[in-house]
Amino acid sequence: MANTTEIRLAIDIGGTFTDVVLDGPFGRVTRKVLTTVALPELGLMSGAKELLETVDLDLSKVEVFVHGTTLATNAVLERKGAKTALIATAGFRDVLELGSEGRYDQYDLQISKPQPLIPRERRYTVSERMDAKGNVKLGLNLSELSKVAQELKRSGVESVAIAFMHSYANPAHEEMAAKFIEDALPGLSVTMSSDVCPEIREFERTSTAAGNAYVKPLINGYLERMEAALTAANFTGRLFLVTSGGGLTSIETARRYPIRLVESGPAGGAIYAAQRARRLGDKRVVSFDMGGTTAKVCLIQDGEPITANSFEVDRTHRFMKGSGLPLRIPAIELVEIGAGGGSIAGVDKLRRVTVGPESAGSQPGPACYPNGGPGATVTDADLALGLLDPAAFAGGRVVLNPDAAGRALDAVVGQELGLSTKTAAFAVAETVCESMASAVRVHAAERGEPIADYTMIAFGGAAPLHAAWVAEKVGIKKVVVPRNAGVGSAVGFLEAPVSFELIRSKHVNLDVADPDDLAAFLDGMAGDATALVKSDGEALIERRVAHMRYVGQGHEISVVLPGRDTPLSGALLRRLFETLYESLFTRFIPAAAIEVLSWSVTVSTAKKPVGRTAPVPCGGQPSEAGFREIFDGVTSKSIVVPVYRRPQMATGATISGPALIVEDETSTFVTSRFTASIDGDGCIVMQRNAA
Repeated sequence: MANTTEIRLAIDIGGTFTDVVLDGPFGRVTRKVLTTVALPELGLMSGAKELLETVDLDLSKVEVFVHGTTLATNAVLERKGAKTALIATAGFRDVLELGSEGRYDQYDLQISKPQPLIPRERRYTVSERMDAKGNVKLGLNLSELSKVAQELKRSGVESVAIAFMHSYANPAHEEMAAKFIEDALPGLSVTMSSDVCPEIREFERTSTAAGNAYVKPLINGYLERMEAALTAANFTGRLFLVTSGGGLTSIETARRYPIRLVESGPAGGAIYAAQRARRLGDKRVVSFDMGGTTAKVCLIQDGEPITANSFEVDRTHRFMKGSGLPLRIPAIELVEIGAGGGSIAGVDKLRRVTVGPESAGSQPGPACYPNGGPGATVTDADLALGLLDPAAFAGGRVVLNPDAAGRALDAVVGQELGLSTKTAAFAVAETVCESMASAVRVHAAERGEPIADYTMIAFGGAAPLHAAWVAEKVGIKKVVVPRNAGVGSAVGFLEAPVSFELIRSKHVNLDVADPDDLAAFLDGMAGDATALVKSDGEALIERRVAHMRYVGQGHEISVVLPGRDTPLSGALLRRLFETLYESLFTRFIPAAAIEVLSWSVTVSTAKKPVGRTAPVPCGGQPSEAGFREIFDGVTSKSIVVPVYRRPQMATGATISGPALIVEDETSTFVTSRFTASIDGDGCIVMQRNAA
């Protein structure tokens, strides 16, 4: 349990629950409250107030507040962002529609792609042209731009993205256009692609600028309301937002680049899992984060989440890479699917049980919630199976109605397929677990990783209940449920460093690389990144990376560079590239031409050191807190299983499944194929029994 002299608050707003964690000299206390969807700041302030009152404090005593939210993600997934327009170079109106012309499934004649965030009728063009080296070939036509401004005013757009050809090499035309639009239409939100994504590749850069413009009014409005509420509550501490890359940034930077908040909640979960992986000493870990609305999967290797310079949202086809909207921003690489406790079940035309991606959220919520909706959800199924205590859900703050859950399951699934209530509930649970197992398999296959050799770390309100089932399906033998797993992402926020990563395109052929020019370019990037990091006097660390490839290849590999004191000669860059290339592909190509397309610089505060979990002998028997009848879908019979209170289980305590381990924020189901014990950190460690 945390014990710091500094009082720190972390809040993660999810689609269903808002998770609140408070650290201080009193240790760590946590709370889950329902998300207030229409005005999320209300749930945030209410949860903070409730938790602070348990230790006789208020917000004026909080020194650091770290916040993450899925608001940007949900806006994109549900298409509930701002009314947005695009201004592009003449002839490139349909960049968002054409994409890269790649096909994620070569043989699917009915292939479907996600709809662009900006429809064609709100995509405008003006005459202008830069070449790939940043030279002006055709000046910006201000007369055409004036007509576009009039159209923007007439159509009532709230936000506009400007994405001109080769603006990464020279942003002058975008800057001129942005100034013109801001003067003509005061109050209109403007995003320049050269600011949010100064990189080569027109489709990805335009898509990222469109995404930033699409969520900017929503996020800025929310952040303004939240800041006002915090000020009214006398909060005077430091405020940070969590980015998709797993770092913390200031609220000013978050307002400028809200697209970087798209995966802020899941990123906190990946940090949380990575810290536990380092404590456990496990080199290969898959994090499994299942909340009320979505489930997230991330691979962690050598104690670090796998990261990327781009990722996709809204994958439309079986989680396949290439079927979503690309965003060129630093991000922890994960797969997110609509499979949470609130995911709504149904039966399709082929009489198959379906779950998600639609969610009941917190309003109205699952059928079993007070004032819940009519649809049957995963939470309703878990309750009908006996896996949840209706009087103790979310620490007793949400009282569940088993009869309402049963009625919804009967109406949606049971009557359609001729199944009993409990069998219908098992069908829903089995379907959602198979969906999550498929996401794990696909994510591991994309990386070429043997998932059966991985340890699963499960967290989020719903993951511990389903983790053993999912592990069985993919062949994982070890599942860990850490302490505070129910609010894991919020705990991860408190463990994230303050950081910012800049990525810029600058084409360099190694045969003509100029060390002085490269040093000046990277030093300039480092200065810009440092200006965006609010470190409060802490020492900063720089990480420089070159994204390199052989000339003629379509993709780059990321080569970590030495510090700023080492001149970057072409020979040194070649050695670094060939060493990494050989480790990845077993050989390199001697004397082949090599080029750098983009460079990145990350400036961050130092990560906190993490010790190893001390080994403890297993075998102690905990005292049982009671028994509960649950439905076993495999045998179609009800069975009675022991129920243990997690806070009362001593280190080393060992139990055999089937059993339930309950706590205020979540419950863990130990299936018959696993044995569970409590390790030196208080984690539940489930080991699969030998066949």
